[in-house]
Amino acid sequence: MLQDAAPSPLRDASPATPDEPSRRASGAAFDWIDEARAARRRAGLVRTLRPRPADSPLLDLAGNDYLGLARHPEVTGGAARAAQRWGAGATGSRLVTGSTELHAQLEAELAAFCGFEAALVLSSGYAANLAAVTALTDAATLIVSDAGNHASLIDGCRLSRARREVAPHADPEAVRAALAGHDGRALAVTDSVFSVDGDAAPLRALAEACRAQGAALVVDDAHGLGVLGDGGRGAVAAAGLAGDADVVTTVTLSKALGSQGGAVLGPARVIEHLVNTARSFIFDTGLAPAAVGGALAALRLLRREPERAARAREVAQELHARLTAAGLTAVRPDAAVVSVQAPSPERAVRWAADCREAGLAVGCFRPPSVPDGISRLRLTARADLTRDQVDTAVGVITATAPAL
Repeated sequence: MLQDAAPSPLRDASPATPDEPSRRASGAAFDWIDEARAARRRAGLVRTLRPRPADSPLLDLAGNDYLGLARHPEVTGGAARAAQRWGAGATGSRLVTGSTELHAQLEAELAAFCGFEAALVLSSGYAANLAAVTALTDAATLIVSDAGNHASLIDGCRLSRARREVAPHADPEAVRAALAGHDGRALAVTDSVFSVDGDAAPLRALAEACRAQGAALVVDDAHGLGVLGDGGRGAVAAAGLAGDADVVTTVTLSKALGSQGGAVLGPARVIEHLVNTARSFIFDTGLAPAAVGGALAALRLLRREPERAARAREVAQELHARLTAAGLTAVRPDAAVVSVQAPSPERAVRWAADCREAGLAVGCFRPPSVPDGISRLRLTARADLTRDQVDTAVGVITATAPAL
């Protein structure tokens, strides 16, 4: 016969007495959240989640599926086969049980495609940026970071505990000047294509500025892979820097490749160093096999159909030309992102909502996501958009545009 379990020393079922502190939660600890929420509403900065159905009726110019591969049967088939063979999850960190033969295959093919010696796949592009920046720096390192960099690079710089200087946007001479005053390890970090306005960094000039001071260059090519370079090999390859001994690049598998995950590419000794020191790699569960299989299928499809990269750029340029011809203010795109200026955060939100009601999904960027304080609609061109769909998008955006 089983005996009753001994009372837990951590459990006290006796009711609280007036002399004892009440154990009933009052909620006062989070009252500050209500004040913060009210402040966001006053500023027009409330963000909400909108779960989409599997078959959304909206024309999508908000996501990052630049090549139209997220639903391509070869890509979804690759993901399904990987899940069936390797399981739903990686089951552990990459250094324990989370590395499969499929991970190694993707790393080898991704490195070869982009022109680098080696690659390391992580669970997201965010984790890849944290890995690259934190593992290649220490407290004595100087990091020079572009003012327009993505939040993941900024967070990597903060977590590195290195000395940090923010350089004016896309200014190689400012980077050179910042590096010149430092004696010791240093690196510059930049997006290749900046996610807000879609403009490209001057990578060759940045590399020259770094080399003049013996510094490394780390490039986040999330918005360049699959869109720029020969057959979509990325902005670093287009700049002639792929495979250079002092250049490291990070990519995401969730944009042009239509899957999920991220990777760091660079010299083999750099990748080996990350395997041993990068905390966002060592202590994170490996990327799920389905995402690996989908990314690998997309990469192979892109190799076979390199014209998809050029088509994405053509669509972006057409959107820009037609929207500016209609009197809107838009940044000329260097890749597949088209940024259209809005007069205020509130009007940007209303504009995006009106587009949605008319059947078009667009991105809406407002402070603090945009450090210059200019709210925008962010449109993402896709290689699979038809002429009629481009016509529809232009028509909806111009018809719903607020007065500037």
